[in-house]
Amino acid sequence: MRTAMETQSQQDAESDSALPTTPCSVVWSRGHAYVLEGFRARWVGRDDRGRPHAITGAEMQRRGWTLTHTA
Repeated sequence: MRTAMETQSQQDAESDSALPTTPCSVVWSRGHAYVLEGFRARWVGRDDRGRPHAITGAEMQRRGWTLTHTA
């Protein structure tokens, strides 16, 4: 089991690193899953109302992201 401090450190390390570049990579941001759409180089997911939502890699870096879903 990880402590809150260890979990935060892992999230910080993932957020500071580069986003995945492989098409169909999945990352989590603000409680939502986003998939890298390779041919357009954008991250696609759903907003709080279930509507499609696409953002750039730069926006994903600003919002913060992780490789795992956190509760």
